[in-house]
Amino acid sequence: MARRLAATLLAALAAVAAGTAPAQPAYPSAKAIHMIIPLAAGSAVDNGARVLVQRMGTELGQSFYIENLAGSSGLIGAERVAKAAPDGYTVGGFNDSVLTMVPNIYKASWDPLTDFVPVSLVGTIEWGLVVKPDSPYRTVADFIAAAKASPGKLNYGSGGSGSPQHLAMAMFANKAGVSLTHVPYKGATPAAIAVAAGEVDGAFQGLGTVTSLIAGGKLRLLAVSTPQRLAQYPNVPTVSEAGLPDFLFNSWFALVAPKGTPAPIVDQLYTAMRKSLDDPDTRKQLVAQGMTIRGTAPADFGVALRNQFALYRQVIQANNIKVD
Repeated sequence: MARRLAATLLAALAAVAAGTAPAQPAYPSAKAIHMIIPLAAGSAVDNGARVLVQRMGTELGQSFYIENLAGSSGLIGAERVAKAAPDGYTVGGFNDSVLTMVPNIYKASWDPLTDFVPVSLVGTIEWGLVVKPDSPYRTVADFIAAAKASPGKLNYGSGGSGSPQHLAMAMFANKAGVSLTHVPYKGATPAAIAVAAGEVDGAFQGLGTVTSLIAGGKLRLLAVSTPQRLAQYPNVPTVSEAGLPDFLFNSWFALVAPKGTPAPIVDQLYTAMRKSLDDPDTRKQLVAQGMTIRGTAPADFGVALRNQFALYRQVIQANNIKVD
């Protein structure tokens, strides 16, 4: 009898405790969402993120604030995201360099495949080969012919050793069978400006970085490294059309969250992002920046991340790409 009474009292106390436990606040509450971008302001990902979060904030009913933590090739900013509380209030706006190139070159305190939860591959920033407007190289064939005639004479700018610009041109040179001289700069934008100034002969660049320079007549786009021609540049051939079949290169605008972020929160972030991409004005602005809209689901993005990581590991090792 006493045992049954004690059990009844314990059950009653448990019920009371459950009824009075404070409910977890709905996500997102009155706290702004912090997006860390481990890249400079004005980069393609930064430009795209500033468009996207305006609409995502509307969809979630909560504002975002962006912090650019460039430096150390993105290692510092990515570490901040990896070590943040997994509560949905810190997310990363990354490119594929940070996720798949940098960890294959530098020693990182985080693992891109295990320390982040994939949210989405928002879009791909399409790329192309640019030269200065009065360059003697009017086509990709001209560029390749000059490089073959004088091995090592033609040079190209990049955002630094191991940067996407470096890998893109290394892949281009390998496929074309030419030798080019690499000139690293401190970031993609300085490298683009160097082409416009005639300091280097050319560069592969994300169109989000050079759109304004092309529109302003400071750079000329020889070809795009996409499967088909782009609507915004209908008269510019693809690199494949120009003589290097199946040459493709782009970069990513990806969203990630810290490891351990609950699946329902990841789903909310993904859904808000997906709805934002369906907004005509948001979509128009992103496309104008040279972005192809993707909106990849978290699981599919995880597969793409692993594949891209393995691909660039092979490229980096084959070309003996190291930091300066």
